[in-house]
Amino acid sequence: MNHAIIMGASSGIGREVARLLIERGWTVVLAARRQEPLEALRAMAPERVSVASIDVTGAEAPARLVQLFETMGRVDLYFHASGIGKVNRGLEADIETSTMMTNGVGFTRMIGTAYRYFARQGEGHIACITSVAGTKGLGPAPAYSATKAMQSTYLQALEQLAHSQRLRIGFTDIRPGFVDTPLLAANVRYPMLLDVTAVARTIVRAIARRSHVVIIDWRWAVLTAFWRRIPRWLWRRLRL
Repeated sequence: MNHAIIMGASSGIGREVARLLIERGWTVVLAARRQEPLEALRAMAPERVSVASIDVTGAEAPARLVQLFETMGRVDLYFHASGIGKVNRGLEADIETSTMMTNGVGFTRMIGTAYRYFARQGEGHIACITSVAGTKGLGPAPAYSATKAMQSTYLQALEQLAHSQRLRIGFTDIRPGFVDTPLLAANVRYPMLLDVTAVARTIVRAIARRSHVVIIDWRWAVLTAFWRRIPRWLWRRLRL
């Protein structure tokens, strides 16, 4: 594999994964809502890197992504790192709606477009940043945890669909915990905070291995395993 489209490459995990793939000699298209932050990455290898402005919540986003696929000619990996999330204890409607639009509607549009392209191509690999937040419904971030659960379920469903259609499409569901990126609120102390470069390296290894589900890191794997075992009557009484 050496040709990739990275959606959400302007910051955070997406940017760091993009940087590592470029260093490893990949030919990549970097896409994000804001094109300007992508220019520094393009400067690393202008002969192998191109950039595009795509807002996954826009109606034209699927068509723009199709153009990128067709321009590359062959794509081995579609990596989706576009997403938002905020603590919303007040259940502000705008926050919930925008989260649903980006992590729900935008995600489904882009992943569906990539799936259809790879089905025509005959093979491919779809890797996505979901979250350990999808393990349980989190009261402080209802829309975020709900959309992350949806994303993991959607990938699982597509994996089954691809197998039933005898398509050689691989899927990697990447579930990090708190990662030190601009997505996190400032002036808040987060437990078990992960370094973004270390997370990106783990992701690149997981993509190379075509892993199905990756929880980053072992501490979060243990915690989420514990979460799954908490009964509903007890979970609703927890203060998070």
